[in-house]
Amino acid sequence: MDVTGTPAEDGSPEEARTYRMPAARLALARGAGHGPLDGAWWPRCDMLELELPALLGSLYPGLGTVTGVTGVTVDAIAWPDAPRRVTAPGRVIEVALSAADAEAHAIVLDCGAVGRRELLVIPPGESLAAATWLLTTAADPRNALTAAHMLALAEARFQDGE
Repeated sequence: MDVTGTPAEDGSPEEARTYRMPAARLALARGAGHGPLDGAWWPRCDMLELELPALLGSLYPGLGTVTGVTGVTVDAIAWPDAPRRVTAPGRVIEVALSAADAEAHAIVLDCGAVGRRELLVIPPGESLAAATWLLTTAADPRNALTAAHMLALAEARFQDGE
């Protein structure tokens, strides 16, 4: 697991520290409701409790600040150990698990009055070439592909390290 971050609090090496993940690797489509996806997110590891606060903190101005997100739904297969609540700056985000095929390889953000947003979740170990293609394609407002279909295309296209 490759988890990097910056100290959130100063202190001696013997003291406990709180770490923040770097800014989320995220691409958002302009506007919403043009296709099955509103963009893509490429987390650095599979620990939702570390990754979710960075994602939510990176949403502004695309989807609103973290205070606008009231809950998230994640794929139970991709995030089997996901906690039911994640602490983000200033609030606790409720996490629901979904085994529905429609939400496989995706995270659904409940943004309150702004609505529901669905992002492709790119596996943390994905190659840079594949992840770049997935981020760009998912953020294209003309994209009509589902998360599962995009990942299958990326696997076929980039399996040889293209």
